[in-house]
Amino acid sequence: MTVRKNQASLTAAEKRGFVDALLELKRTGRYDTFVTTHNAFIMSDTDSGDRVGHRSPSFLPWHRRFLIQFEQALQAIDPAVALPYWDWTADRTASASLWAPDFLGGSGRSRDGQVTEGPFAVDGGRWPVTVTVDGRGFLRRALGSGVPQLPTRAEVDSVLAMPTYDTAPWNSASDGFRNHLEGWRGVNLHNRVHVWVGGQMATGASPNDPVFWLHHAFIDRLWAQWQARHPRSAYLPATGTRNVVSLNDVMRPWNDVTPAEMLDHTKFYTFDTMA
Repeated sequence: MTVRKNQASLTAAEKRGFVDALLELKRTGRYDTFVTTHNAFIMSDTDSGDRVGHRSPSFLPWHRRFLIQFEQALQAIDPAVALPYWDWTADRTASASLWAPDFLGGSGRSRDGQVTEGPFAVDGGRWPVTVTVDGRGFLRRALGSGVPQLPTRAEVDSVLAMPTYDTAPWNSASDGFRNHLEGWRGVNLHNRVHVWVGGQMATGASPNDPVFWLHHAFIDRLWAQWQARHPRSAYLPATGTRNVVSLNDVMRPWNDVTPAEMLDHTKFYTFDTMA
């Protein structure tokens, strides 16, 4: 069984294994297919139209399936690899361990955001950014420039306390756990982290930055924590609702998996701790 660990507790060997698998997936071209998929859904998901990956109840099961598929691609390269998660309520600064040169590298330089250290820096030649939104072919970050502070533990707890999964109109105006976690309302959790990292993370092509996977692994863990706290609170909507994915509707682009099949993460992986 795959165990997803806090990145802060990874050994040096586990960090190397994860980074090496990312670089190999990039070399084969498979990595960029994930970037392309995510960007396409960002562009097509709208409040007033058909929405699947974002601004909708299926934001959480869609990304859970997306991460499982990505993790399986890494494990085809190295079976020992698991997606780590980044607890940004604890590792809150640009000096946190995940930004070290032996892991993800740090922030970008001031004039263009280019990441210049670590395995994903352009000078290493192993991380060309080919799915671009601005024509620049290198990894960019601007840690803490877009917003000054990452979400706090108290803000996370306030969202985990919400008893209802989602509500009409099932978009970025909804008042419920999913939308407050996604960040369109309230204290803004998920969206704020993307903006805090900056660079490609602030665009639809956010998986260009490997931290995307660590961020979403933590979002997925928060959903699992919410499920444990509210065992009688179901995924909503339960039945056919125009323009959104109901409990037993299939999700694009896979068309063979429903939110109902994604509710129990323990069929696929566990976390090192749920506390």
